[in-house]
Amino acid sequence: MIMNGKRKLSENTDVLTGTQQVIRMALETMNEPPAMYDLLKEPLRMLTVRIPIKMDDGSVQVFTGYRAQHNDAIGPTKGGVRFHPDVTAEEVKALSMWMSIKCGIVALPYGGGKGGVACDPRTMSMRELEALSRGYVRAISQMVGPAKDIPAPDVYTNSQVMAWMMDEYSRIREFDSPSFITGKPLVLGGSYGRESSTALGVSIVLKEAAKMAGMAVEGSRIIIQGFGNAGSYLAKFLHDAGAVIVGIADARGALYDPNGLDILELLDRRDSFGAVTHLYPNRITNQELLVKECDILVPAAIENQLTEQNAPNIQAKLIVEAANGPTTYAATEILSKRGVLIVPDVLASAGGVVVSYFEWVQNNQGYYWPLEEVNAKLEQLLVDAFHKVYQTSATRRVNMRLAAYIVGLKRMTEAVKWRGWI
Repeated sequence: MIMNGKRKLSENTDVLTGTQQVIRMALETMNEPPAMYDLLKEPLRMLTVRIPIKMDDGSVQVFTGYRAQHNDAIGPTKGGVRFHPDVTAEEVKALSMWMSIKCGIVALPYGGGKGGVACDPRTMSMRELEALSRGYVRAISQMVGPAKDIPAPDVYTNSQVMAWMMDEYSRIREFDSPSFITGKPLVLGGSYGRESSTALGVSIVLKEAAKMAGMAVEGSRIIIQGFGNAGSYLAKFLHDAGAVIVGIADARGALYDPNGLDILELLDRRDSFGAVTHLYPNRITNQELLVKECDILVPAAIENQLTEQNAPNIQAKLIVEAANGPTTYAATEILSKRGVLIVPDVLASAGGVVVSYFEWVQNNQGYYWPLEEVNAKLEQLLVDAFHKVYQTSATRRVNMRLAAYIVGLKRMTEAVKWRGWI
């Protein structure tokens, strides 16, 4: 849809279509030929697999899994594997494209990849999860590897799942298994700082954004929607920095206190899936929390939480997206016109892939860095990336989301042209 000479995005688009539309807008702004969009609007490769698993009750359940490789013009593809009941082919495609943008923003030698299995790990035993993890690796083994496509943890997967996957891969290819996957336990070649890297990256970017918005993190009132791995670590980092966490949310509801929540108590009481709000009688809904009074809002849960409907009621002055796709493009335009600074997901949540890259480098060279070195390198990359996107936004007079896509796509389009693909 075109309005007033500019492309307008529909609010009612799925994640893949919405991602494609922003990529098209960025490429048009960059004056790239139509063929570039035709190449980048879909992954180069998309594999669908079926994984039969014998369950604890003796029955056999067949799970559907996916692996998408968006573009490998720059180098091997890189991206997580999520275990979630709502995993779809379209979502995995979109996530692989977001990973390409993330890697481009922080100048990593990767294209984007992503994988997933439609399942509910919360209802599965450890034995069943191990069988599924190993079965997934066997199913995708021919299209992954340290120089081809490197998996990592994502929603409802962790270092234990990565360890099972690495062990299964080592039985297929014995000579390069450590660098096949990242997010591993330290004893199996993992990197210091990987588990908290996404949240630490969000906090680094948030602090830079706060400076640009004329705010101080210390004393600011922050709402974090989502209390899983990223959200919980982020709450601790910001609490330690002197911020007042006035709201948090999980899948069961939300808590809000204008005077500040007891974050240490909430962290102590949360379960392994990040749920804690059900333990308190005064919980509200996630949607109610999003429009509560605060200085900084961090969506760290799921897609499409800030929409055309609730954007006019958002009270935050700064929004930093820790989740994938929490703000629709229509909401982005509404909030940007109101003067709200939005740091998009592809920039704010890039800390995880940065430290995954560090882990891959350490595996390849056989030399491992201390935590202080990892965190220092992470901060330098993300601070530079933030200011590159912020400057692009100011120079081209576009919002931060479109600016991030422009920065993220630039290296990939150059690599495509050098290879002679277009």
